[in-house]
Amino acid sequence: MIGSAPPGAFAWAPWLLAAYLAVAIIAPTLSRRWGRTALVALAVLPGFTTAWAAVQIPDVLDGGSASTSLTWVTALSLDIDLRMDALAMIMTLVVAGIGTLVLLYSARYFPADDDGTARYSGSLIAFAGAMLGLVWADNLILLVIFWELTGLLSYLLIAHRTGKRSSRMAASQALMVTTAGGLVLLVGAVMLGVTAGTFTISEILADPPSGPLITTAIVLMIIGGISKSAIIPFQFWLPGAMAAPTPASAYLHAATMVKAGIYLFARLAPAFAVLPLWQPLLMTMGGGTMLYGAVLALRQRDLKLLLAYGTVSQLGLMTLLIGCGNPDALLGGMAMLIAHATFKAPLFFAVGVIDTSTGTRDLTKLSGLRHSLPGLATMTTLAAISMAGIPPMVGFAAKEAGYAGLLDGGTPGALGAAIMALGSALTVAYSARFLWGAFADKGTPAAPVPATVPTRSSPWMTGPILVLVLLGLVLGVWPTLLEPLLQSYAQTAGPTHEGAMAPWHGLNLPLALSVAGWLLGAGLFAAQRTRERRTEIARPGGDPGAAYRATTAGVDALAVCVTGATQRGSLPVSLGAILLVLVAFPGTMLIRARTGPADLVLGGPAELILSLVILGLAVATARVTRGLTAVMLVGGVGYAIAVLFILRGAPDLALTQILVETTTLIAALLVLTRLPDTALYTSRGGNGFRLAVALAGGALMTGLALIIPGTRIATPVSADLAGPAVEFGGGKNIVNVILVDVRAWDTYGEVTVLIAAATGVASLIFLVRRTGRAPRRPTVPAHPVRPSAPSPWLATNWMPRRSLLLEVVTRMIFHIIVVFSVYVLFVGHDAPGGGFAAGLIVGLALTLRYIAGGAFELGEAAPVDPGILMGLGLLISSVTAVYGLLAGGDALESTILKATIPVLGDLKFVTSSFFDIGVYLIVIGLVLDVLRSLGAELDRQGVQARAERDGTAVRTEPGTSGRPPGSARQGIRR
Repeated sequence: MIGSAPPGAFAWAPWLLAAYLAVAIIAPTLSRRWGRTALVALAVLPGFTTAWAAVQIPDVLDGGSASTSLTWVTALSLDIDLRMDALAMIMTLVVAGIGTLVLLYSARYFPADDDGTARYSGSLIAFAGAMLGLVWADNLILLVIFWELTGLLSYLLIAHRTGKRSSRMAASQALMVTTAGGLVLLVGAVMLGVTAGTFTISEILADPPSGPLITTAIVLMIIGGISKSAIIPFQFWLPGAMAAPTPASAYLHAATMVKAGIYLFARLAPAFAVLPLWQPLLMTMGGGTMLYGAVLALRQRDLKLLLAYGTVSQLGLMTLLIGCGNPDALLGGMAMLIAHATFKAPLFFAVGVIDTSTGTRDLTKLSGLRHSLPGLATMTTLAAISMAGIPPMVGFAAKEAGYAGLLDGGTPGALGAAIMALGSALTVAYSARFLWGAFADKGTPAAPVPATVPTRSSPWMTGPILVLVLLGLVLGVWPTLLEPLLQSYAQTAGPTHEGAMAPWHGLNLPLALSVAGWLLGAGLFAAQRTRERRTEIARPGGDPGAAYRATTAGVDALAVCVTGATQRGSLPVSLGAILLVLVAFPGTMLIRARTGPADLVLGGPAELILSLVILGLAVATARVTRGLTAVMLVGGVGYAIAVLFILRGAPDLALTQILVETTTLIAALLVLTRLPDTALYTSRGGNGFRLAVALAGGALMTGLALIIPGTRIATPVSADLAGPAVEFGGGKNIVNVILVDVRAWDTYGEVTVLIAAATGVASLIFLVRRTGRAPRRPTVPAHPVRPSAPSPWLATNWMPRRSLLLEVVTRMIFHIIVVFSVYVLFVGHDAPGGGFAAGLIVGLALTLRYIAGGAFELGEAAPVDPGILMGLGLLISSVTAVYGLLAGGDALESTILKATIPVLGDLKFVTSSFFDIGVYLIVIGLVLDVLRSLGAELDRQGVQARAERDGTAVRTEPGTSGRPPGSARQGIRR
């Protein structure tokens, strides 16, 4: 039966992914409270996933599948489309099953006092959820999203030991390579989806399109896949990623993350293996990677690196098999994927046991462990012979299926089988080297290496090894258990041979190739040991990441040269270059288009007068050399434009313009207090050229402003907003309804960027504590500038040259301004106002308090952390978005609430007002952040400089390092 089965149990897949996200969020807290034992509890989720998936195996046999979908971003036709078929089932069992054992193993791998366990637990659970989302995704864009999430989370796992530079560098290298490949994958996915007319993967595979664009798209997606799976030329990042903790290496680089590229090839192969570039690309790169990894594995002294290069080699083998493209080769490729998970993960686990019990992974220092750890040696030997493809383990059955698939693939397959045979011989050699290095007695009778004395290992670490080794043994003896699932996938590409997975196929060519590989591999290992007895143990050789680092160093050097040549530190030069490019390209295109303004209507006398005022202020600004004067003139231009908005019937824009202009003006004045008043002075030379560039830029912008509106063809969106703004948005102020309802996602993104920018600016300027409530009676200087007694009413008394009248008046009107801002906030849905304007009004009130009394008066007015204020605003906006979904609509969709209240009459409240409240808090926090980071620290520096100039000392609170009270320098707290 071929088709899609009802969702059944798979309908819970989206909620299972949500569970991974929720558990990942609470995992660090559980780890801090329960310690390492929390990892055992966390293993319940992937364990449940394994059982949940296993129950559904009958649903995906014989070409069956189950799917489910949730609406996500309707405007982009992007839904959470998930699908479970045979291929997804294979990956699910590997991801969830190995993930369960990794968490159990990790519960005793990390020391009890490891402070990174909390971070590790959350990252690992989130990674498992991202991998499951990747293999279940039935939408190309959704697949890319989960693809990038796995890369980001693997970065966190590789960089677990943040104190080690090597860990950080390895994590950065892996992130850069896989993210770059992910971007290429995104381009290919978009090309494929657009050309096919759908982004649903199952629909594309059911009716694969063709043509040059499709070929290009598939090649780009292959590039993304080989970057993820460490295939040549991206093979170098995986050995470096062994800086991760060993259980993370077992999970990411043996069972899951590096298999993402293999999964992608396997997903595309049934439909696109017929493309002319498929076989040459994948088989060439896969075969080369298999031989490259195997050769370098034979040179390693670190057991973990030996396994890492072995993983590179095995990934190359899987790519070679899938690259062949015929159904039997695809079956062999997926059989190797399962076998690799069952033998490579326990081998990594064994290395972790050896490392933690002996303190080393260097095979030249390990000796005699087969005597002291006989159980571990036995289990590891079984896993290693599975890696070498020797019966009765599953590695043998998988390799036989791979040989059969390649030999059934014509001439390219025969060449691939020869490469596989050579690579298999090398695999036997490095498998034997691994066992010798880990457990054999070292040295000679005359000069033996002292026996290594291990400490006792926990059953939590050896248990997962036993489980996987027994699984590999069972599947090796009865490989027919895998046959139905593997056949269900392979038959999507065409008919296959039955009985591909069997412990014995008789005397045939695949068996002959296997035997030849065993004999040749044993000979290679013996030859290597003979040579090493005469000289020394082989050394690893060159650094695999040297080419990458040389490339990045070259890019950095080029960037420095280009930046040094183009960015001279001169604002006029930088701005002039921008204007020249603007004039040279859009300007010339506008002239060549020979298009003039249409329906030009001149304004009235008031507008013409204001235009002349703006022009005069602009000319005056260009001629002044004093910073304060220039800032005031620029502010005048802004206020004049606000008046133009009023005359044009845009009071909302005018109000916002006035408030923004005022806030910007004050911020600029705060900056100018630390700059000389002649900071804007420039020489008179070259003014003619500057004037020409300025006039050309101004003329171009004027022309664009006049011409572009007349070129509109479609009906403006605003023409149809008046009615819906009232009916669906619940407001008569169309501008505000657009901001908090129609285009609320834009506003949400903008305020999020605003918070990030505020954090960055405050961090770059001064690392100061965002002061809370100021002391009521601060300590005065030892030699006061003004011998007046502290006022009991005002908070700020240490500042010289203050105006008592201004302070008193400011305190009297401050609360009135704040109350007025609340009024502007809530009337904004029907009248000029809104959260942004109201927040700026409060910001101006806070600015007035600061100007009147300095940092302490500001601390008395707003004893809150700006970071908390902005975070609270973003939280409120986010909750508003979620409410729309809970109410049965779309995210950020408004609900209009109406009620009749005695005395008050008919009242109306729109839930989007909560979103506006979030914006209100964010703007207040932003202004407060500017005043704290720019103003408060400048106050401190000014007082300190004044005290040093006057020969006085500022007496401070204990621990404030010579700063005024309440300004102790601390790290920024968000």
